[in-house]
Amino acid sequence: MDMNAAYIVPGGRPPPGGAGNDRAMGAILVDAGRLTPEDAEIILRNQRDEGLRFGDAALRLGLLSEEDIQFALSRQFDYPYLAPGDLSVSKELVAAFSPFTPLVEQLRALRSQLMLRWFDGEPGSSSARRILPILSPGHGEGRSFIAANLAVVFSQLGERTLLIDADLRSPHQADIFHLENRVGLSSILAGRAGLADAVVRIGALVDLSVLPSGPIPPNPQELLSRPQFNSLLNDVACNFDVILLDTPAAALYADASALAGRAGGAVLVARKGMTLAADLAGLGRSLQQAGIAVVGTVLNDD
Repeated sequence: MDMNAAYIVPGGRPPPGGAGNDRAMGAILVDAGRLTPEDAEIILRNQRDEGLRFGDAALRLGLLSEEDIQFALSRQFDYPYLAPGDLSVSKELVAAFSPFTPLVEQLRALRSQLMLRWFDGEPGSSSARRILPILSPGHGEGRSFIAANLAVVFSQLGERTLLIDADLRSPHQADIFHLENRVGLSSILAGRAGLADAVVRIGALVDLSVLPSGPIPPNPQELLSRPQFNSLLNDVACNFDVILLDTPAAALYADASALAGRAGGAVLVARKGMTLAADLAGLGRSLQQAGIAVVGTVLNDD
């Protein structure tokens, strides 16, 4: 899937911390089971004899693949991603499985623009904007996909990121992250659970946490309108740098616009061949008339 975006500048911010992890590439790969200690010694000898870098020597000897080298570099630069075949989350998380592809580079470009246009407040300041909903007019336009992968790339930047599945009608984030959905946002808003009971930290992806929707309630709009939701957002804003909200179809339910109103801004998602231009334009106009900023738009192009 290709992704084109409006309001986006080329490039993304580099991984945080530079070479913040001093562990040697060989040690990382041995610990991960990608390299035997015996082969590591062979590579080290060749590296010394030929004056090569460890990775170049390993590739030359055929003992490591380019994927192995990228894996080790990601650990050295605190830039976590998942190996193919990892079943802890869905393959929909392309930013976690294939971070060096053109699609994910476009997600990083979107991230960079959002950092400039929205998440620009000083930590702890009253003007810090930390919450941003992801909206689209209808179903099947890639809203949950964009929200989940955008959350991954923000976490890869070192931002403490929380993804909230605020779609209390047709939630998807529990499926994407392979989470149980017995406790979540609806449970908190109904007074059946606390925040600490529902937020799940994604261990394989440093700095990323998910608050699933919880059981689908009979009264989603009413739940989201309760004062408890404002209190929840205030609480998480004290502990996270970036808070993304997945939302229901905006053309079908008022929930999405209400969520955008609480944040003051939104990103719009459309799919080529599915989303009607009039629907997307109408959603944008209705948000702007309500004083809600359209921070960016993303077009999914199959």
